[in-house]
Amino acid sequence: MGRVLWFALGAGVAVYGYSKVRASLRQATPQALGQRATGSAVELADSARGFVDRARAAMAEREAELRDTLGLPAPE
Repeated sequence: MGRVLWFALGAGVAVYGYSKVRASLRQATPQALGQRATGSAVELADSARGFVDRARAAMAEREAELRDTLGLPAPE
């Protein structure tokens, strides 16, 4: 009975390890790596675009505050 238990346990560990290795190999294909790199580049571009938009809005707000404080007319 003990041998059967250890054999089943060993077989289970082997199947689990094999499935993990196969999943890792699937993620390491050139297509998968390219898709991940593309996704990261798109996220970075979106983040940069959002930052620029927020910076421009803050600059316009600060310029309006300064113009109001100094009594300058608004630009046309």
